[in-house]
Amino acid sequence: MVTPRSPGVTFRPMVSGDWPAVAEIYRQGIESGNATFETEVPYWESWHAARHPACRIIAEVDGETVGFAALSPVSGRPVYAGVQEVMIYIAASARGQGVGGRLLDQLVREAEAEGIWTLKAGIFPENRTSIHIFEQVGFRILGTHDRLGRFHDGRWRDVVLMERRSAVAGTA
Repeated sequence: MVTPRSPGVTFRPMVSGDWPAVAEIYRQGIESGNATFETEVPYWESWHAARHPACRIIAEVDGETVGFAALSPVSGRPVYAGVQEVMIYIAASARGQGVGGRLLDQLVREAEAEGIWTLKAGIFPENRTSIHIFEQVGFRILGTHDRLGRFHDGRWRDVVLMERRSAVAGTA
């Protein structure tokens, strides 16, 4: 069992061969009902095409993939090249053990090294744990989009908007 700040969690870049494990973790997030509006796991090709080429991270414990993080551009316009949306998912078996906070912290460091100056996140307000983890690594709540999207079961869902501005990236 992983404990917060456990040295047993390691990080490495994601490769295409990680997709089966990543897809399973993503499926678990979809099934949780509080992680995404998505209803199906996409194919690797479409997921890959929609993500920033860097900052794709796998979290492992004893060689087993227990989480992943990636970034998506918020716009194709060059002016927004340093603004990315965060995606982070933790396997059901590893939730509540400190993996998410460590993975998000790693993602922030890698994003800054890539020159990314703003990280954005949209989180369902019911997902208090994720909101807390994001706050712990420097994200702030900007507000809540009321009834932003209609969930697959017909319910309207609010989304808490969060961002983290880098103190170092994009300042030169």
